[in-house]
Amino acid sequence: MSLPGPAVASAQPHRDGLWSRRLLALAAGGAVAGMAARVLLTRSPADLADVHGLVWAVTGVHLAQQRWRPRRTGRLVWRARVHGRHGTEPGLVAGRSAAGWVELVIEAALAVTLTVAGISLLPEGWAWVGVGRPVLLAGVALGLGALVYQEVRFTGRLALTASGIRDGAEWYPWSEVREARPNSRGRRDGVWLRLDPGRLWPQVVGGREVTVPDERLLAAIEQFRTRPEMLAVGLPVTPPEPAGA
Repeated sequence: MSLPGPAVASAQPHRDGLWSRRLLALAAGGAVAGMAARVLLTRSPADLADVHGLVWAVTGVHLAQQRWRPRRTGRLVWRARVHGRHGTEPGLVAGRSAAGWVELVIEAALAVTLTVAGISLLPEGWAWVGVGRPVLLAGVALGLGALVYQEVRFTGRLALTASGIRDGAEWYPWSEVREARPNSRGRRDGVWLRLDPGRLWPQVVGGREVTVPDERLLAAIEQFRTRPEMLAVGLPVTPPEPAGA
């Protein structure tokens, strides 16, 4: 019995359970957006102006947490159903690390405080401000809801399936991955991917945002890059350990 090839696995993912996950994510995102709208839309311009002091505090925490490099000892975990962009497939999943969660929360808080501070500075003398301010604040609430939706919508921060690599909401089919190596550009860690020439620039996946160290992630990508059909059989797959581990 022959294993299905990469093209078949990519063209025919399992689709069961996808809509239930979307509905769950929509409910979570809607709840957060509703609560955020209730808080923001019931505040006066003076109350909104009080966030100016928070901007500096959140900015300082944001800059400090970027230098945090916690030890990562996690492993890629097999899941029979990985919720991706177009369906569910079996695959290996790396969860978001503590540093990744902190970064996500701080970046969201920074974006909200900066936006609300800017909205609070709109002159009251402008005719459209009375209508425009609530619309802008509602947009901030919707943005928070969209962030929660995306986090709930997918399984894990990063996943390897027969169709490709999913990092957050980004998708890289195996057919486009030409090379993988440790990232040595800039200060960001992770695994550097050289993609099909159709892509404008290389991409970095993993890094401090996931619990799996770069060496293990790189070993798994190198193994399944040329044999992605190994992830399509539906049976548990043990990811390889890096050389010297």
